[in-house]
Amino acid sequence: MITLVLDASVAVKWAVPSNQEPLTEEALNLFRRHLAGEISFLVPDVFWAEMGNVLWKGIRLQRWQRDKAEAVAADLITQDFQTVPSRILLPEALKMAPTYNRNIYDCLYATLAMESRSDLVTADERLANALAARFPVKWLGAI
Repeated sequence: MITLVLDASVAVKWAVPSNQEPLTEEALNLFRRHLAGEISFLVPDVFWAEMGNVLWKGIRLQRWQRDKAEAVAADLITQDFQTVPSRILLPEALKMAPTYNRNIYDCLYATLAMESRSDLVTADERLANALAARFPVKWLGAI
């Protein structure tokens, strides 16, 4: 089984699939592979807060109803992705952030990928471009 570090930018595409959202089919394909037992996902604990924030923002901007967002959150929680505390990733992430001019959240994901010897899969092309030459970061559009 392949283990991937899952960026919230990918998982959000499962929550709100849309014909207008780029890379939705690629994200859904990864999720199908997870459900089939081919891929396991590893996330830093901030993943859950990021997903909650995206859902809240969708409610606030009236992109979807509150009950839909709550259902998405409940379904996502049942996936029970292996979750790593940010506090153990923080020292390396804090070294990485100023060096590569990336926010600490992105660096937590990249640090988790390095420490777990897994690839980080992200839909954030700028993040992939900034880190892929030095770290195991894969852009969803290239998978």
